[in-house]
This record gives sequence, structure tokens and C-alpha cells, in this order.
Amino acid sequence: MGIIIWLIVGGIVGWLASLIMKTDAQQGIILNVVVGIIGAFIGGWLIGPLLGAPSINEGISIMSVIVSLLGAIILLAIVNLFRRGRVR
Repeated sequence: MGIIIWLIVGGIVGWLASLIMKTDAQQGIILNVVVGIIGAFIGGWLIGPLLGAPSINEGISIMSVIVSLLGAIILLAIVNLFRRGRVR
């Protein structure tokens, strides 16, 4: 059941991050899920301890989704930086 939650939340978080970073037209659903899952990992590892927020593994809450979203936005900013030489 945990992997299904990761896929669903990862897809939603990746899609929201791609809308915020304006890369939605360049990505498909699979890349949105991958960005969301990696973003949740980055957010839970870097941002979660700073804010005292739980990760998705500890349960879905508003704060854990926000932390995952911030991680996905950071990931897309890093990818855009290397791909284009600047962040949009």
C-alpha cells in the first residue's frame, strides 16, 4: 500500500511543481511522478528536519505535502539550471 501512496502523492506533487515552475508542457505523467517522488525524498531529507515537518512515510498531512512540493520545486530548479543555464 505504501508504494501506491508514493505514486499517487508523487504524481500530484510532481504535477503541481511542474505547473509552478512552468515545465508542465515538457513533462509527461511518468516524469511528473518521478519528480514528485524524488522531490518528496529531497524535501523529507533536507527541508523536513529544518521545519520539523514529517515526511510522506510518516503519514500524509498538509505539511508533508508542502515539504514534498518544496523538494520537487528545488529539483526542477536544479534541472532547469543545468538544462538552460538559468532558473526560470
